[in-house]
Amino acid sequence: MLEVLSERMQQVFKTLRGEGHLTERHVDAALAEIRRALLGADVALPVVKDFVARVRERAVGQQVLSSLTPAQQVIKVVHEELTRLLGGEQKPLRLKGFPSPVMLVGLQGTGKTTTCAKLGVFISSKLGKHVLLVPADTARPAAREQLEQLGTQAGLKVLDTRPWSDAAAIARAALVEARRKGYEVIILDTAGRLHVDEALMQELAELHRILAPSEVLFVADAMTGQDAVRSAKAFADAFPVTGVILTKLDGDARGGAALSTVAVTGKAIRMIGVGERISDLEPFHPDRLASRILGMGDVLTLVEKAQEAFDAKKTAELQRKMKKEGFDLEDLREQLRQMRSGGLLSQLTSLIPGAAPLAGAAMDDRKLKRFEAIICSMTPLERRRPEVINGSRRRRIARGAGTTVEEVNRLLRQHAEMQRLVKRLGSGDPRRVLKSLGL
Repeated sequence: MLEVLSERMQQVFKTLRGEGHLTERHVDAALAEIRRALLGADVALPVVKDFVARVRERAVGQQVLSSLTPAQQVIKVVHEELTRLLGGEQKPLRLKGFPSPVMLVGLQGTGKTTTCAKLGVFISSKLGKHVLLVPADTARPAAREQLEQLGTQAGLKVLDTRPWSDAAAIARAALVEARRKGYEVIILDTAGRLHVDEALMQELAELHRILAPSEVLFVADAMTGQDAVRSAKAFADAFPVTGVILTKLDGDARGGAALSTVAVTGKAIRMIGVGERISDLEPFHPDRLASRILGMGDVLTLVEKAQEAFDAKKTAELQRKMKKEGFDLEDLREQLRQMRSGGLLSQLTSLIPGAAPLAGAAMDDRKLKRFEAIICSMTPLERRRPEVINGSRRRRIARGAGTTVEEVNRLLRQHAEMQRLVKRLGSGDPRRVLKSLGL
């Protein structure tokens, strides 16, 4: 996420830290590099000019330049201004009334239908609300079927809207269904267009009149850069949009859309798409993204993801078992599955402060999958008592897992080291010993 911009910004501050005493000349040189980095990241020119001017005004002040750590003070200023540029404070969803309607609007091809299901998962799992998904895109072929499939995958109810041919009738039916069956939140997937046109706006205005939605969220593809920002502004100028959802931010190495949206549209980024899984939609925290851009990590998000990835009850049970019986390969397989289900390892390098150089290391799900495949190729006896695994068993396990005997040997060595580490640590917390896997 925003790798190119992050690398260039970190290089600027590495140069600043090398200066024992900062002058206005040093700050101006750094700001010139920052300006080039932001423009290279496809940030809107007026946004760049305003950002650089605000940073310079604060960074060349006497309090900063005379500080004992002037480079750190400049970094602090840049972090604060980046946070302001990204919207300042996190803006949570506002869900009012019963039911509380949420409209998703936007152009075609931005991932609006997929985001509808992802938002439903977030509201259901994180906010504890009873959600009804409503396909109201009557223009795009198979749009209704797509949302039905996603809803089934997510375990959410999707209203069958085939009996109605226009969006207004669908909206009225959704309100009736929600009140009748107690759905607290309605998420309406509306039709998109290739551009903002009068027919689209008239349809959305009618839906807005019928639903009186709590939120109208514009869905934009972050990878399209300034095109996403321009379309968001056009929608916001013509329709009462309350916020923006940026999809595909995990694939946006530059960051122009994220850094320009709030300043250009005046609308806060409310949620961001960070992956392809149905659960990969998160609240947007401006301060956290600013920290990641500057290479300062994002420990709060790391902690939240770790808590989600590890089942507390299972971990507590495993701790008790480890104290009595040790840590066998069945236990290791369970821990690998929890780590994979949370998608934690693939995001560690951007979340841990200073971990960016590890991005090329094997901290990804592929190694977890290989290790899990090896363990699954073992018999129950071999998982409980790995000491019985001789040469012929190793060859059989390697064939079953589609890997090499050397890889099997590596896993067994690392598991043995984990067992020794468990005994030394005493507490038996599996999360403390997984580091011995070398991931």
